[in-house]
Amino acid sequence: MAKWEKIDKNKVSLEVSVEQDKVEEALNEAYRKVVGKVHVPGFRKGKVPRRILEARFGQEVLYEDALEILVPDAYEKAVEETELEPIDKPDVSIKQMEPGKPLIFEAKVEVKPEVELGQYKGIEVEQADPEVTEEDVDNYLKEMQEKHGKLVVSEEGEITEGDIAVIDFIGYLDGEPFEGGKGDNYSLEVGSETFIPGFEEQLVGCKLGEEKEIKVNFPENYQSEELSGKEVVFNVKINEIKRKEIPALDDDFAKEVSDFDTIEELRQDALNKLKENAEKEARVELENRIVEKVAENANVEIPKALVDQEIDRVMNEFLQQLRMQGMTFEQYCQLTNKTQEDIENDNRPEAEKRVKANLTIDAIIREEGIIAQEEDVEEKIEKLAKQYQQEPEDIKSYFEAQGQLNMITREITFRKAIDFLVNEAKINKVQESKEEQQEV
Repeated sequence: MAKWEKIDKNKVSLEVSVEQDKVEEALNEAYRKVVGKVHVPGFRKGKVPRRILEARFGQEVLYEDALEILVPDAYEKAVEETELEPIDKPDVSIKQMEPGKPLIFEAKVEVKPEVELGQYKGIEVEQADPEVTEEDVDNYLKEMQEKHGKLVVSEEGEITEGDIAVIDFIGYLDGEPFEGGKGDNYSLEVGSETFIPGFEEQLVGCKLGEEKEIKVNFPENYQSEELSGKEVVFNVKINEIKRKEIPALDDDFAKEVSDFDTIEELRQDALNKLKENAEKEARVELENRIVEKVAENANVEIPKALVDQEIDRVMNEFLQQLRMQGMTFEQYCQLTNKTQEDIENDNRPEAEKRVKANLTIDAIIREEGIIAQEEDVEEKIEKLAKQYQQEPEDIKSYFEAQGQLNMITREITFRKAIDFLVNEAKINKVQESKEEQQEV
């Protein structure tokens, strides 16, 4: 049994009562867990009767383990019963835990705030038909050329911008090596601006095997106080110079990188893909502008807890991207001269906008009674099964075992809400030049 009351803005107090028989079951389970850990003279380990155990150590010896069994499940059921939507971990305090009586505990928790919806139907937006030009196709094919280019070790010549220089380096501050200033066989793309400003430019013109002294100044606001604003000297040795050989854009290239026999067929395929992508991007942009306007019209207090969760999500995605690039977060911070707090603060305004938009859409879902039908869920599972080349039953069982089937339901409901807003919107088609698209 549960009851709740609002205590402050979006914070509620939830009082939960658990029946005495369930408390007794949990105490018995706690006893079976505890009895194997204690030693009482005259009894073999694990064989101490519960009444003897409680008499010797006090009834409270079982409470902690019993509460760990009872509280999480009782809290989850209470949330479901009261239809509250917590957005943070609860602050739990025990009000009653006594033999022969129900367990009573209080959970103070922040919940989703109420949203005062403004206009969300008939939102006016402009949309330009996406345009794909011959230049776009040319650039697409150039990217394919670059992607299939091969790095070749150059036995002669000088380093030019775009080359990969494989170098050894040691940095010195006032004649002494400094921490983090040493690297062996480090591959550096010259012109990538990943090193200290001025470093890569001084490699241009160097030859294979050459040793060079490079002088640079660390930025004034560099995160290491020892190096901030200081002039340092790097002793650099050029071990290898690698250049990318770009294949010719001809029929042989088309056969090598695709299922087509001619470059014209590959070009037409590129045009089709670019048009398809442009239409998808135009749809996403349209949806974003509609949602942004709908959220602007709504009035809601944005909870810090949700913003922090959104920032955590963004940071986790960012860390994963860095790992895929072979870079640590510490290296990124050093290269960009930013701290984790700086990066989180940079993402906070966008996180706040996204949280407000999500809260607004949730409110529209409730207002319009938008739901995911069973056939919608089955269709989504079928698509996932094809994507991962598995049986639909296996995909469904996996999500159920992980307790994530509701995640699919929410995704479908959210998508239906977005489609609803687009269908209700007043979309004015406009002409837009390529130059205007690039400016945006």
